Amino acid sequence: MKKPKLRELKEALTAVVKGPDTTSFPITPLEPAEAFRGQPLYDEDYCIGCGACAEVCPARTIDVIDEGNTRTLIHHFDNCIYCGQCEANCTTKKGIRLSHEYALAVFDRAQAITSVEKELVRCERCGEVITTREHLEWIARKVGSLAVANPTLLVPLHQRFGATTDPGERPDEKKVGRYDSYMVMCPACRREVYLTEDWEG
Repeated sequence: MKKPKLRELKEALTAVVKGPDTTSFPITPLEPAEAFRGQPLYDEDYCIGCGACAEVCPARTIDVIDEGNTRTLIHHFDNCIYCGQCEANCTTKKGIRLSHEYALAVFDRAQAITSVEKELVRCERCGEVITTREHLEWIARKVGSLAVANPTLLVPLHQRFGATTDPGERPDEKKVGRYDSYMVMCPACRREVYLTEDWEG
């Protein structure tokens, strides 16, 4: 019975000499461990707006909104489970990373978001969304010289470097011809063009 009392007395005297065993947070921020999984943050330079992070998110905390010629990716970190799937499955491996940010309290949940905007590329025939311009440019760089075989990859790359200009709208009465093969098109329209192409026009 005496030994537990002596142990408690020792701990009490130690606390008097050394002070309480607590941290000075939030006056002094804590340094998280290197493997700490904090708030996911987008990197404007490496994110290509492909939406892979939204596809693999088990908590469905990432919204992909296509409006006009802009795609917005919105991450709601108030619902995030910080599993790291977005980082692990990022196409560029650097577009979204788990940071060491952990002080994420807000008074309004509407403020608990991070977002990134990218320019959309739409089909020049039907107007359907293909993907973002940066995504197409990334694919073109990955496939290298093979990009010349696909105008949907090649044209945005040429536009970026000013090597081509917008040809404008074509007359509605013109048949589907060779010209259409060099347009930025979705897979459905490209299939239709290749099957109905008029090489004599």
